[in-house]
Amino acid sequence: MREIREDAFYDLIDRYDPDSREHAVGEVVYYLLRDDGPCRGQESHREALRSVFGILEAESAEDRDRARELFGDDVADRMVLPVYDTARAQASPLTAGEFFYCPNIIRTDYYGNVRYDADWEPNDENFGTTVPYWYALMEPVHGRRNRPEDFRKVNDALFPKGTDGLEIFEWTTDWSDYFDDGHEWYGSCCWSVYDRSMDRYAVMLVSATD
Repeated sequence: MREIREDAFYDLIDRYDPDSREHAVGEVVYYLLRDDGPCRGQESHREALRSVFGILEAESAEDRDRARELFGDDVADRMVLPVYDTARAQASPLTAGEFFYCPNIIRTDYYGNVRYDADWEPNDENFGTTVPYWYALMEPVHGRRNRPEDFRKVNDALFPKGTDGLEIFEWTTDWSDYFDDGHEWYGSCCWSVYDRSMDRYAVMLVSATD
């Protein structure tokens, strides 16, 4: 499975965070991939996860090599590569209606805090667990808050032929230290989506703390 490095979707979302080397909106980091063979259900989705974490591992190795050149061995040796075991990841299927649900804004207070008409709310019970996709995109820890229209715009660009033919899995996040920050506070998420109409996979990762 190979990464799609250039796509009109990236052109859109990179406007949300032009300084990041990741393709991200809110706390959601996106990866697009394509396989040479047909989709084999959950097996292919797991291969997409493995490919994404291989990319993360290679980027971390490059960062460590660069740090060794610039700052020496002491700094570089403290930089660790991500640890992951995608074989341990467990998947749960989601419908498009569940995944793309987006609440309405009820009110925005003087400080910019937003209240939604959603059953799910951030609280002590939810901290460190899986957050809804809409929340991860619209309510980042720091920086720009996005609105429902941004949520719809991003997903329309990601799935330009609609969501009817999507195969969606939500994965556990106890199989990689990538998700440790999110387990600490904000939340950790891993989703994979196969779009039959585009014959491509989207992997979405969330892991953030304050």
